[in-house]
Amino acid sequence: MSVELVDKYSVDYITAFSKARQEPQWMTDLRVAAQQKSESIAMPKPDKTNITRWDFNTFQHQANETERVSSLVDLPDHIKKFVDLSKQQHNLLLLKNQTNVHQALAPDLSDQGVIFTDIFTALAEHSELVKKYYMTEGVQVDEHKLTAVHAALMNGGAFVYVPKNVVIDEPLQAIFWQDDAELALFNHVIIVAEDNSEVTYVENYLTSHQETKTVANVIAEVFAKDNASISFGSVDHFAHGTTTYINRRGIGQRDAKIEWALGQMNDGDTISENVTHLLGDQSVCYAKAVSVGRGDQTQNFTAKIVNHGKHSDGIILQHGVMKDSATAIFHGIGKIEHGGTKANAEQESRVLMLSKHARGDANPILLIDEDDVTAGHAASVGRVDPVQLYYLMSRGISKQEAERLIIHGFLAPVVNEIPITSVREQLTDVIEGKVY
Repeated sequence: MSVELVDKYSVDYITAFSKARQEPQWMTDLRVAAQQKSESIAMPKPDKTNITRWDFNTFQHQANETERVSSLVDLPDHIKKFVDLSKQQHNLLLLKNQTNVHQALAPDLSDQGVIFTDIFTALAEHSELVKKYYMTEGVQVDEHKLTAVHAALMNGGAFVYVPKNVVIDEPLQAIFWQDDAELALFNHVIIVAEDNSEVTYVENYLTSHQETKTVANVIAEVFAKDNASISFGSVDHFAHGTTTYINRRGIGQRDAKIEWALGQMNDGDTISENVTHLLGDQSVCYAKAVSVGRGDQTQNFTAKIVNHGKHSDGIILQHGVMKDSATAIFHGIGKIEHGGTKANAEQESRVLMLSKHARGDANPILLIDEDDVTAGHAASVGRVDPVQLYYLMSRGISKQEAERLIIHGFLAPVVNEIPITSVREQLTDVIEGKVY
């Protein structure tokens, strides 16, 4: 954090921001402490990526007042196509410029005690519940400068709570729409699934501009209790001018299951960390991510699963496509802690490069501190297979269409895991728009 940023967003500013939103005292205190810590702790140091010249300082923290959306059919087309109007109106949260402009939850879910709202409403109505999970067991405030800055300046997000024995059949969807080009998104998302509960959550990050400089600093904390199941899908599509840091953290207890299906489609420089701790015996995590890089952007992706519990199972699958002069590094880290008997850690990272100036690196790592386990990894970096291309072209398919089919087939294992049809189709459109 530069001196200018410290001066602009001082303790006085942060205190006033918190009080204006009538936040509980514990949140104000957390913000102030985080701001003070941010002045002295270091930036993160992602492996093989130098971020010292990345611009994390140019942004506006607050937007002008935004009107609520009276009807979803009045949304702009580029936002509306992410909404399944026939199915998702009752389980949808829409934040425009960090203002809750539309919120709806099916009445039967509300009756069962399900909470699905923006983070500020959750702080006002469920303060102690938010306090229990907000940067306590998952992401820590002082991990590095960006987590501290996030804690100090958090200005939006979502809170999901599913009580014991509640199974939510339809997905919950949150759309974070950045219409103000200079507005930074310091988003915080918390998902809690109590014992024997199930929930599918999908979020979309969408921007309406390209070159204006700003920042996205996003943290998501996911907690799956005993025998709970959480499916987390996302489409991140920040603009070229947005410098992005994303930290998604999962905690799985006994017999819990956490599934990640991440569409990492940002156009600007990006650091993304997806880390899951399988604390309980028989806990499971499937971490799937797909990424497309273009232009001159630099990206650094980390997928990490730490097996603590016995018979825990961690599977990582990362597929990326790079074109133009884009560069990306895919770190896959499987770690089995001492005591994780019979645990399994597997990973696969594959990168497809479409131009001679593009660069993609796959960096598989296995860290094993227990004897009686299974573990394995696979990694590949290469160009479009000429044999596959020849086979398709020999059947009368043009070269461009053949490349398109190969790329979609390459990314399909993750794309097909996005649980909302309209979002899955839009992710496919985003991929096409970035590749061609």
